[in-house]
Amino acid sequence: MLQQLLPYLAAVLVEQVRVEEEKVLIVARTRDGTIVPCPDCGTPARRVHSRYRRRLADVSLGDRPVVIDLRVRRMFCDSARCARRTFVEQVAGLTVRYGRRTAALVEIVQAIALAGRAGARLAAVLHVPISRATLLNVVRALPDPPQPALHVLGVDDFATRRGRRYGTVLVDLDSHRVVDLLPGGEKAPLVAWLADHPGIEMVCRDRAGAYAEAASAGAPQARQVADAWHLWDNLAHTVQRTVITHRSCLTPPPPEQAESVSAKTPDPALNPDTGAEKWLVTRTRERYQAVQDLLAQRWTISAIGRELGLARHTARRYARCENPEALADRAIRTTWLDAWRPYLISRWNQGCTNASALFREIQAQGYPGRTPQAVRRFLRPLRDTAKAAPAPPPKPQDLTGWITCHPGRLRAEEERQLDEILFRCPELAALRTHVHTFARMICDRAGTDLPAWICAVRADDLPQLHVFADGLERDWDAVLVGLTLPWSSGPVEGHVNRIKMLKRQMYGRASLPLLRKRVLLA
Repeated sequence: MLQQLLPYLAAVLVEQVRVEEEKVLIVARTRDGTIVPCPDCGTPARRVHSRYRRRLADVSLGDRPVVIDLRVRRMFCDSARCARRTFVEQVAGLTVRYGRRTAALVEIVQAIALAGRAGARLAAVLHVPISRATLLNVVRALPDPPQPALHVLGVDDFATRRGRRYGTVLVDLDSHRVVDLLPGGEKAPLVAWLADHPGIEMVCRDRAGAYAEAASAGAPQARQVADAWHLWDNLAHTVQRTVITHRSCLTPPPPEQAESVSAKTPDPALNPDTGAEKWLVTRTRERYQAVQDLLAQRWTISAIGRELGLARHTARRYARCENPEALADRAIRTTWLDAWRPYLISRWNQGCTNASALFREIQAQGYPGRTPQAVRRFLRPLRDTAKAAPAPPPKPQDLTGWITCHPGRLRAEEERQLDEILFRCPELAALRTHVHTFARMICDRAGTDLPAWICAVRADDLPQLHVFADGLERDWDAVLVGLTLPWSSGPVEGHVNRIKMLKRQMYGRASLPLLRKRVLLA
């Protein structure tokens, strides 16, 4: 009977079946004498290395989970060409390597874990004859959960089809549970719903005018709360529009013209112009210092030459020289280009930086060189010292983020750029001050400071911020409550994200009533 219920146990010997309080335990072992092929080379293995027990979870029997206590063999692989010395036998249809569940239970777990149509797949695996349509009908027929007495209600919209169709989600902010989903984002359904729930004392909403009108019409006794996050979001958009108005302040003024390269050829000993000459001068000075150090230690000229790899007469010349710059002068070799250096520097200052073009110009003046390589070497240090191109100015979106960000979260480079822009633009500096003051009102719940803030805004030439202040005054009572009391639409926004997740799981196949059931009952 057991093998008929669990056919994959036919390959093992069942020694005992115990029905315990919380599970069914099946004690079994693999059959002795069975030849098992090596999983790597396929060589049949007959020699047993050892035995050990594996515990496998299996599909339930009745209302109890099943655990299989299976004793398996570890076998020797006798093939000399195989790298594996031992391996554990596997039972087809029952075990897999490192597996802790039977193959039957793995199929059930996979069916449940897969997204979409999960109920239908699970029903098929469990041999329950039920279709997808029947499952949907069962969900639709479920009764709504009981609603407790509502005091604080959160209202927001969500998209059933983005940009085209919307719905309204209602959340009990005391328990943070969704109480209903309404079709459409207009005020009429919400007015009717509020009229059926007269005990509501407070309505938290965004800045949408439709919800404000619906709350006034359907629940005139309730105080309205303008959500603080939406207030901050409206202010951030106002900041961005103001920054765009002052876009010219984002670009730093052109720097003063750098001093032109001197037309006078620099002293070759002190400031060599080319990399090769600089290397010769540096090497000459280092050798001079090394020779002088060894002389101070009473080394002979011959010993110094052997130590530094110098000819005897060269070591003597370094030892007798009193001025290292005289040696550096000799290290600078004269070239045919020396006579045209002032002309090349003058043309460089005029903006001509092409080595080939300059070579052709001096060649026409009598320069005997045949290639522009010497001109390129002469221009290389001038290119290295040329000023790098200025970095692009920050975008209005970047500056908006810097102004609305907490000062402690700005990086050093961002703070530097922001300070430079605010120094050049007093209007943006005033804007940042007003933004930080408004942020403190939100964090400290200091709604009583709102009148003074609006007066300070009116005193500055910030038209976009004046428009924002006008909007606050039109919704004065709700804004004042939102900046004073701890209630917000945060839990409502969280449920909007949850609705999006459930809607995507349904692949758009079901209507708002089914979505409503899943949101309320899940």
